[in-house]
Amino acid sequence: MKGLHGIIFSYKQRSDLRELGEVRCPSSVPFGGRYRAVDFALSNLVNAGVKDVGVVTHGRYQSLLDHLGTGKDWDLSRKRGGLHILPPFNEQSGWSASPFRGKIEALASVRSYLDTIRQDHIALMDGDLVVNLPLGEIFEEHLRTGADVTIVCGNDSFATEDGTYFELDGQRRVREVLFHLHTPRGYRGLEVYILSTQFLKDLVDECTGKDQFSWRRDVLQARKDELYLHAYVWDGFAAQIRSVREYYDRSMQLLDPAIREELFTLRHPIRAKGTDKSSTYIGAEGRCVNSLIADGCRIEGTVENSILFPGVTVEAGAVVRGCVLFKEAAVRRGAELAYIIADKNVEVLSGRTLMGHAAYPIVLAKDSIV
Repeated sequence: MKGLHGIIFSYKQRSDLRELGEVRCPSSVPFGGRYRAVDFALSNLVNAGVKDVGVVTHGRYQSLLDHLGTGKDWDLSRKRGGLHILPPFNEQSGWSASPFRGKIEALASVRSYLDTIRQDHIALMDGDLVVNLPLGEIFEEHLRTGADVTIVCGNDSFATEDGTYFELDGQRRVREVLFHLHTPRGYRGLEVYILSTQFLKDLVDECTGKDQFSWRRDVLQARKDELYLHAYVWDGFAAQIRSVREYYDRSMQLLDPAIREELFTLRHPIRAKGTDKSSTYIGAEGRCVNSLIADGCRIEGTVENSILFPGVTVEAGAVVRGCVLFKEAAVRRGAELAYIIADKNVEVLSGRTLMGHAAYPIVLAKDSIV
């Protein structure tokens, strides 16, 4: 699809990610046993035929840079176009990035990049959105309706604390733009937008001249009556990695075969960086029940209703239930874990017992020894 360009926003952090966000941005959070959150945004764009993608960084992006590399795993390593990693979009305050204020501010800081875009239309996406969208179909609908902006919404009931919600009329035209709601209503915005390249540049220039920096307040809400805002309603699985609770709940949903089949459909494959791991070994006394196990794991204990990333070790006598264990985590002999999210290289020593709760899972920080 030659007429569409992709821009992915990768913010520094979400306040409710706790230990998961201390060493990485939300776009780089591991998800689903072998992926990072940004893999889904990139795959959605590539599956729609997009050849040029810009990733706007903010802070804590080293993990993201290591993961993306040259973009070859998504067929975006090209002499002309391909993957562009754009610099942090605001000045540093001390040793960290200043708080994120809005998409307009981010776009204004890479305004010269917008002038290099060859395509007539742009898809804006957040890097922490886990979804498998028919983006080509959405783009065709955008062209067919003649909308100024096409907004992708979800109709599930999983509300986000700081989400954007849209009330629509019978023709799916946006009538109200709502956020900071005590009781969410309408359709939840997935932070995916399609609009023309020239229109986006005009919006950025006009808003910057008026010191306006918020996409949803200064563009969507303030101009909803003068713009044709059209909504595409997505009925399937969609997760925005905004909190530990949502991360855990959405991860556990992947244990449902129907959701896995929808999210990882062969028609629109989700591409990821290769792990170069050997096959998983399950010992004679090892037991795995209703779990997702990546390559390179060694399981000699019991794993139930859990997700294991590459290289995880579960020694004999250890029990893992309802957990998400990141790459190279190790659960030693006789340890017992329940409702735990263990970051990379975590080691749980022999005989330890750690119990969280489905409503409040315990997060073990990267490289920690318990």
